[in-house]
Amino acid sequence: MKGLRLLVAISLVTLGLAVHADTPDIDEDSDLPEWAEERIGPFHTGLSRWVESTSRRIDGFFGTTDALSVDTDSYLRLSQEWDWREGRPFDHDLSARFRLDLPTTEERLRLIIESEPDETRGTLSERESALTDDGASSFSDLLVGLSRLGDKDKSRHWNTQVGAGIKLRLPPEPYARVTSQRLWTLEDGPWQLHSDNRFSWFNGDGYSARTRWDLGRPVDEKRHLRFLTNVQWRETEDTLEFSQAAELNQRINNRSVLRYSAVVLGESLSHTTIEDSYLQLRFRRDIHKGFTFLDVAPSLHFPRDADRDPRWGLTLRLEMYFRRHIDRVSL
Repeated sequence: MKGLRLLVAISLVTLGLAVHADTPDIDEDSDLPEWAEERIGPFHTGLSRWVESTSRRIDGFFGTTDALSVDTDSYLRLSQEWDWREGRPFDHDLSARFRLDLPTTEERLRLIIESEPDETRGTLSERESALTDDGASSFSDLLVGLSRLGDKDKSRHWNTQVGAGIKLRLPPEPYARVTSQRLWTLEDGPWQLHSDNRFSWFNGDGYSARTRWDLGRPVDEKRHLRFLTNVQWRETEDTLEFSQAAELNQRINNRSVLRYSAVVLGESLSHTTIEDSYLQLRFRRDIHKGFTFLDVAPSLHFPRDADRDPRWGLTLRLEMYFRRHIDRVSL
């Protein structure tokens, strides 16, 4: 009962924040007190400059002098997450994820340095229940490789990207991956269908494959409806995992968004098994100048291992981005 009361209390606070956020943010760009801004600002500026300058120095060594001016997708993300699920121990995780994108090494050929690839971020169930695609970071999963970008418009043709490199460990572990994407606009209407697919091989983990299909359309200026299908297979698990989700994303203002989700997670080899289904409300707020975000996500689960009895859950997440350009609020 204590856990349920805590969940209800925090959920009410979340809804209160959402109601409060339903007013335009005209001049304000931070919810933090002045003393916190004075400490965070210089720290963020200095580290962001270091991330970008490191990327450009490495890129300039391998590539051309264009590295000083070309746009880069390099970033560092620090996050602290607290997760509570009824009937399970309280869990918390501090993680970091980074990516150095070196775009001028050669035309359409990029040198990529990144922490923890998608292929090692756990089961589909673990990834779907997380608020972001982060997993537990580890420098043993650091990748260094080359990626050949596709040159086709994905709204007209399949756009394919090929990459290969090594995972930095002893002994070094080679890998190769192929990614393809396609975007269709259905009958020139509001519906769009996006397909994102990847096939990978890692010397230590074997083969893996995943596909993601995203069908969506805007409902009005502030709301967007999506139906997402994910399927994943990894040789280490030898199980076909799948998820089906329906989402309604609502932008409250330029600093706050809400997501209403209904998700089904399952596995299938010889027969289909639904492992979990849940409802989730997620509130995401840009609490400081487009680089510090707060997520509050209460949920109600019906897991198979609890005989489908309802189990409440709550995830809180605080994250900070260090990069030159950041999307204000996205889910």
